[in-house]
Amino acid sequence: MTAPFLPFALPEIGDEEIAEVVDTLRSGWVTTGPKARRFEADFTAFLGDHSLQSIAVNSATAGLHLALEAVGVGPGDEVITTTHTFTATAEVVRYLGADVKLVDIDPATLNIDPAAIEAAITPRTKCLIPVHYGGLAADMTAILGIARRHGLKVVEDAAHALPTTHRGQLVGTLGSDATVFSFYANKTITTGEGGMLVTRDPALAERAKVMRLHGMSRDAFDRFTATVPSWYYEIVAPGFKYNLTDIAAALGLHQLKRARGFQRRRVELAAAYREALAGLPLVLPPEPAAGDLHAWHLYAVRLADDAQIGRDAFIEALFAAGIGCSVHYIPLHLHPYWRDRYGLRAEQFPHSQHAYERTLSLPLYTRMGDADVHRVAEAARAALRA
Repeated sequence: MTAPFLPFALPEIGDEEIAEVVDTLRSGWVTTGPKARRFEADFTAFLGDHSLQSIAVNSATAGLHLALEAVGVGPGDEVITTTHTFTATAEVVRYLGADVKLVDIDPATLNIDPAAIEAAITPRTKCLIPVHYGGLAADMTAILGIARRHGLKVVEDAAHALPTTHRGQLVGTLGSDATVFSFYANKTITTGEGGMLVTRDPALAERAKVMRLHGMSRDAFDRFTATVPSWYYEIVAPGFKYNLTDIAAALGLHQLKRARGFQRRRVELAAAYREALAGLPLVLPPEPAAGDLHAWHLYAVRLADDAQIGRDAFIEALFAAGIGCSVHYIPLHLHPYWRDRYGLRAEQFPHSQHAYERTLSLPLYTRMGDADVHRVAEAARAALRA
């Protein structure tokens, strides 16, 4: 009997999430309202720092856009980020008319290389966007130090990084201007689509809240729940439509409660992979520093230089064995828009290019069993020895 296809990722949605969504549908308040507010408050409590404000949005892309707009990124500015990311990290810079400066990665972690950041800074540089690749924290101590020395803003792309720590401190509570998390379907917690912008800067938070909903001077939830006439509002800026619905927040309320347990299960699966894949011509993802948390959003392995199979053929062999996998990422410097706009060449990014040519992400999600890990490992072993 053929084993069923093992997908690359699946969300884990429980009865509590379903009941909360049903309650939302029956409540009559399905767009941004009381549950989105609760989710924001719970998220701040989860991070454990009540000087923070959490602002729920309909995607991490929206959160990054709001954060960059709020810190003043605009035409004439440059923003430095990694080439080894999804296009959303960089495209939000272009929304604001600023330019993107892509830099290479640390070949050991696949996170942005602080030395490459320092070398790329020009008088036009306004902001840095580090990405916590796969759930492993970037070197934020070095990055924040660079930002302080040069007077730069820092907006963390933490789409992979809940919960992740750097030197014992949760991502989201570090010294950056803003941090943005993703709750897309394959992330460590999900609201289907959604994200959270976190900041301890009151002015940034206020600007993001106004711009999140059309540049309105008053929140729609406040206007529609008031017990006295409160229909009046003013448009103070040409804002966006980036609010998170209560339907989505209902999922998030219970997913957040399970985030620690989800992370522990991902640690177990990563450990099982490390044991099961030992001895194969693969470079396994690095472990976090002692005492730190890795979110293990991804389990990205690299073919060793002496592997007898190419990356694409390896993926095809796994799919033939009924195992889904993916590639994180096709670096931005290889995509026509970024390549052509900035005249980029692969040799400018040797570490990202080498990683791309040899890396694939194996299935890793909390609904997997240990037997699934061993099935993936056996298929990998067969492909690598073929």
